[in-house]
Amino acid sequence: MATIELKARNIKCGGCASAIREGLSGLPGVDSVEVDVDSGTVRVSGEADPAAIEAKLAELGYPVAA
Repeated sequence: MATIELKARNIKCGGCASAIREGLSGLPGVDSVEVDVDSGTVRVSGEADPAAIEAKLAELGYPVAA
């Protein structure tokens, strides 16, 4: 099982973290999602497509930081 760690923008509170967890959990291959509000880090475990994860984060309003 792979783990993908991304820095996302606009993560400001627990509500943001919940929205990200819920949104990413529905993607194929995602086993678990952890969000660290303080650092803006999103960790996804499983076999999901990294491009799909980035696209979903952007769709949810939390684009990946460059």
